[in-house]
Amino acid sequence: MAIFEFKLPDLGEGVQEGELVKWHVKPGDSVKQDQTLAEVMTDKATVTVPSPTAGRVVQTHGNEGDMAKVHQILVTLEIEGAAPAQASGHGAPAAHGAPAAAAPAAAAAQATGPQAASKVLATPLTRRMAAEHGLNLAEISGSGPQGRVMKADVVAALEGGSSARNEVAPAAPAQQARPAAPPVASGRGDERIPLRGLRKKIAEKMVRSKFTAPHFGFVEEVDCTELVALRKRLNETLANAGEKTKLSFLPFIIKATLAAMKKYPHLNANMDEAAQELVVRGEFNIGIAVATPEGLTVPVIKSADRLSLRELAEEVVRLSTAARDRKLKMEELTGGSFTITSLGQTGGIFATPIINHPEVAIMGIHRMRKRPAVDSNGQVVVREMMNVSISADHRVIDGQVAADFVYEVIKYLEHPDMLFLAMA
Repeated sequence: MAIFEFKLPDLGEGVQEGELVKWHVKPGDSVKQDQTLAEVMTDKATVTVPSPTAGRVVQTHGNEGDMAKVHQILVTLEIEGAAPAQASGHGAPAAHGAPAAAAPAAAAAQATGPQAASKVLATPLTRRMAAEHGLNLAEISGSGPQGRVMKADVVAALEGGSSARNEVAPAAPAQQARPAAPPVASGRGDERIPLRGLRKKIAEKMVRSKFTAPHFGFVEEVDCTELVALRKRLNETLANAGEKTKLSFLPFIIKATLAAMKKYPHLNANMDEAAQELVVRGEFNIGIAVATPEGLTVPVIKSADRLSLRELAEEVVRLSTAARDRKLKMEELTGGSFTITSLGQTGGIFATPIINHPEVAIMGIHRMRKRPAVDSNGQVVVREMMNVSISADHRVIDGQVAADFVYEVIKYLEHPDMLFLAMA
């Protein structure tokens, strides 16, 4: 038997620490390889940490609610047989350096441990926001999963003058030379909300994209009448077969996008800024923008071209739910080659979305509604109409290419039966 000290791995995207949201194991438990050890929440998402090997848990390091740093010991495991030579050699120096490295973390835990708020489930963003406004998290009712305090709960406490606010701000001096103004029922002081956590990451990425890639937009309308009818028939077929899967419009849009990419592959690409090269991706990893309480998150459907409509529908639901519940794995947030953003009925007439860097284009799907249209016989008829927009990096994507790509997508959406031929 050998002792193996498993350290919190690199969480990617420059993340250096995360909050231990939940332990899935305890000392004495036997674990299998790839079994989930813990959930760690970063400022980007909540990720699960799998065990790198089978063994028995000797010790877990840190309590739920504590901050864990990357490369800090997370779990001590007892593993079968002798430890590999490479692991022993690599681990020996760490064994000597561990007490020194752990001391600051232990000191920090000791400093924050007595505070009741440290035991409250909340994101790092929420904790910072509450601290900056003098709020006690322990006195705020959480609306998130397992009673987690959300950003919206902190905002509600601020706006409602909640008793959770600590009395830390001194009263303003009286203005004796000027008579007091009559109270205004709806008036309140300005609120400063610092950019933290996911919102800060979104801001940094959007600024980088907007100032790096020269954006241009293109918008066209789509007659979705046949698509609406096809979706209705397929959902009725699924329901009659006792299936729980329900097709939204997004799987059809993804399939139409993939079909168009086969003809215009340069849209399925990343821009290598350092090498100044367009990297046309061999895989079709489609990002789908999902609104969460902390901001917009873009989970990625890997190898989307290999999935059926039904499988795409299931993956969309799974990733969207995981994003809102902060259960995404880090690999589900990276590697995208093209992004689709859709706000459904709140999508407006059209918009010019910002490219999800380092991708070179993003497609926006907007509100679908009945509108008058002129048919091939010159008659005014009511049709299900929707607009599609695209933003592209003009350094590598010409306007004509982007427009042709959109018209190819529209072709499949207006004649959705062709999607089944494209999938063959």
